Parts: sequence; C-alpha cells; structure tokens
Amino acid sequence: MKVKDILSNTYVKAGLLVLAGLFLGWLIFHQSETTVKTNEEAVHEHSETENQIWTCAMHPQIRMDEPGDCPICGMELIPLQSSNVEIDDQAIEMSESAMKLAEVQTSVVIRGSSTKEVLLYGKIQVDERRKQSQTAHVPGRIEQLMINVTGEQVKKGQLIAVIYSPELITAQKELLEALTMKDKYPALMDAAREKLRNWKLSDSQISHMEKSGKVTSTFNIYANTSGIVVDRNVNEGDYISKGAVLFDVTDLSKVWGVFDAYESDLAWVSLDQPVEFTAQAIPGKTFSGKVSFIDPVIDPSTRIASVRIELNNPDRQLKPGMFINGLIQSSLQGNGDKLVIPQTAVLWTGTRSVVYVKIPDMEHPSFKMREITLGPAMKNAYILMEGLTEGEEIVTNGTFSVDAAAQLAGKTSMMNQKGEKVSSGSMAGMDMGGTPDQKAKEEQPTLKMQEEAINTAVKHQSIKVAGNCEMCKERIELAAKSIEGVLSTDWSPDTKMLHLSFDSSKTTIETIQEAIALAGHDTEGYKAPDDVYRELPECCLYDRLTY
Repeated sequence: MKVKDILSNTYVKAGLLVLAGLFLGWLIFHQSETTVKTNEEAVHEHSETENQIWTCAMHPQIRMDEPGDCPICGMELIPLQSSNVEIDDQAIEMSESAMKLAEVQTSVVIRGSSTKEVLLYGKIQVDERRKQSQTAHVPGRIEQLMINVTGEQVKKGQLIAVIYSPELITAQKELLEALTMKDKYPALMDAAREKLRNWKLSDSQISHMEKSGKVTSTFNIYANTSGIVVDRNVNEGDYISKGAVLFDVTDLSKVWGVFDAYESDLAWVSLDQPVEFTAQAIPGKTFSGKVSFIDPVIDPSTRIASVRIELNNPDRQLKPGMFINGLIQSSLQGNGDKLVIPQTAVLWTGTRSVVYVKIPDMEHPSFKMREITLGPAMKNAYILMEGLTEGEEIVTNGTFSVDAAAQLAGKTSMMNQKGEKVSSGSMAGMDMGGTPDQKAKEEQPTLKMQEEAINTAVKHQSIKVAGNCEMCKERIELAAKSIEGVLSTDWSPDTKMLHLSFDSSKTTIETIQEAIALAGHDTEGYKAPDDVYRELPECCLYDRLTY
C-alpha cells in the first residue's frame, strides 16, 4: 500500500508541474505577441502621424506637418483628407468661401448652335455698271445747254446741247466738195462721210447736209443714254475739246447697298447670303437682297471691308447716299456641332487665349490654366477650335480673380507661363533664416493678399468718347480691348460715355484713350488724327466742335 501511495503522489506532482509549465509558457508567449502587436500598431500610427498634413478650412493653401492654429485666421487646423487624384503642383486651390468672396462661377463646356446676328451699317450707292459719261465728240464752244441742273432726267436721243465748231464747218465743206466729184472720185466722198461719222453725226444728219448743200455753223449733241444726271461739268459759253465729259448720267432702276463689315465679322459673311435692311428715310419698311460681292481688301485705318448687295429700284425709292442698317442671320458649317464657351471665360495675353479648367474629384475646388485656340466670335461667346473637350468645367465668372491668385501663389498663370514662385515679402530672394515651416508660412499667399492685389490692380473708370452709332460703339470698344490689361468695355451712343475695367498694373487710362483716338474717335484727353477721322463712314462722322 505504501508503494501505491508513493506512485500516486508522484503522478499528481508530475501533472501539476506540467500544468504549471503550460500556464507559464502561455503567459510568456501571449505577452510577447501583445507587445509585438502593440509595437506594430504604434509604428503604424506614428507613420500615419508623420505623413499627415494639416490645413485650414478657410485657407486651404496652408499646409502644416503637425496640428495647431492657422497662421492667418487663428482657426484650429484640421487633417487634410487624402484624395485619390494626384494634386497638380501648378493647380490653384480655393475654398468655397474664397470662391464666393471672389464671385467665381464655373460652367460645363458643351456643344451649341454657332449662329450670329451680324449687324451692318452702310448706304445706298449708284450701280457703277449703269453709270455713263456724255462726252463731246467734236471740239467747239457751247452755244446752248439744255441740261442745267443735276438730278434731271434725260432720255436717249434727247437734245442736250448745241455747240459751235470751226472743225465741223471745215468738215462740212469737205463733204460738199467731195459731193461734186463723187462720180469721178467716189472714195473721196466715202472718206468725207466717214470723218463725220467718227464725230458721231448720224446718217440722217449727213444726208441732210448733202441735200441742203449748205454749211451749218452749229452742231446738235444728243444723249447717248437714259438716266439721271448726277454730275454736270460744263456751262454755256465753255469751250470744250474732243472727248470732254459734259454730264455723268446713271440709271437708278438698279442700285447697290454697300455695307461696312469689320474683319472680325467676315467669317460670318458669305456670297449669296440673304440680307435684310431698313432705311432711316423709309421707316416701317424692310428691304432684302443677297450678298453679291465681298471686298477682298480690308481698309488699314478702319479695319473694315465692303459688302455689297444688288437691288431692284423701279420706283426710285432707294436713293444714292441713303443710310441703311442691315442684318445677316448667319451660321457656320456644321451648325450645332461646335464647342462654345462664354467670352467671360477667356483671358487674353496678346498672342494667347487662356482659360482656367476645374480639376475634377478634388476635395477643394482646384483650377489650372490651359491655353486654347478660338474660332469666330459670336455675340457673347466664342467657338472653340481646340484646347478643351466636351464636359470639362471652366471658370466663366471671376476668371481674373483666379488668375491673380495663381500669380501670387507662383503657379502657371496668364503672365507667368513658367509657374515661377513669387515672394510676398519685401526681402524677396534673401535667406533671413528660420525654420522650413516658417519660410513656408511666409511664402504662402493669403486670401487677403489676393483680394488686396486684385482690388488694387483693377480700376473702374468712365471717360467721354465722341461717336454717333452702333458702328462707332463696336469700333471704340474694339480699340480699347486691343490694349493688354483691359478687362471690360461698354460705350453708350446716348451718353457718349465709355465705362472701363482694366488692370492698372498693365496699362493706363492714357494708353487706352490714345488707342481709341488712333481709331478715329476723340476722347477727353486725346484728339483723333484728321486723316483718320475723315476716313470714317459717313454715319460715324460726329461733330468735333462739341468735344
């Protein structure tokens, strides 16, 4: 019994030792695993903390490596949420509040109708093909003139003048002398008759001379065409030479309507296009015609080309010199298949046209400048040739504000093609020490700085500019917009005032006025050259004494 008790106690002790060993091993390995896991999580969290970027909700341009307060407004920084889209280093970010403050609006690029109403101004002119000159075929002195005023109607064959011609007297004597020898010298008789025919004497007049046998001292001149006398060049008693022009006569049963078209509108004008027009002297009536000719040469001073239509005028209602206003409803080929963008979206740099495109899928609104190629201009839009695709979103209002922000941030902008950094301090380019974070803060352009720069640069001013009509309006505004830095123009024919918005860092009001004067319009500070003023269309010749 003792041996069994001993063995039993031994087994119990061995079992207890095994259990104790297993428990001790579990404690050791569990603690090690927990420690490893905790260390891995700590490393992971530390790594996330190191890579976390902190920003300000009101000033997204702020980027900090650790939490804290915004150096601009003092608000607590928040973690910048990672985006699936890679941020372009040349993109400019703006917060929603900044966009509202700068009144930045965007729209989607779509395909639209490429149509335009082309307004034309001109006047009725004589059909040059129906204008003829009544000339004298024999030299002499005008004894009697039957046409004494311009505007008088004449008919072909009508007696218009009687002249005394010593040369004709001599020719008649030669005819009568040859008549006596016609049987012996028939060729001499034919030569005398032919000489008189060359002086435009009719066969009946020559026959009358032969029958009467008398020499007449005067000679009748008859009209060789029908029409209206538009110019009279002689008076009674004048001595005229052979070939001298007595009258200019034109047929007004057909006339021309000649319009002035700016070179920017020529893309919308083509041959056989229907044109509707009204005349100031005939209110309430609309006339129509088709484009029959487009001048291949543009006037270098006025930048216009003539567009002509041919008109039937049986009742002589349309009179040469009458002012007319024309309208062409034009559309380009492939109508409805063209990309169209608003004119307010485009910034001009002289040789380039640029827009700001919104980058999709970004946490904060982000924009990047892109150069585009424009086609013909419509009333408030441009046809896009290349540079954008359908569905892209572009800035259409507040474009200059976005560009100003991009310039201050050292991003690619209208006047900074390379995207070089700009300094916001007076010590630009000098290493004044400090930590990298402090330098980054100093270099960050604030929204307040952007607003101050924009408000300081953009000037609004009104000046008085001489002019009369809508054609003047287009010429004045076009001349002003040709100056780099001019943002918007609006001239009123009623008040004669031009309202301007321009970037004062790029141009001055004096430069703008000088450009307008060189286009032919007097301003408050500059007078247009006399030769340029005289070249303006008649409807644009304003009274210079009042300016």
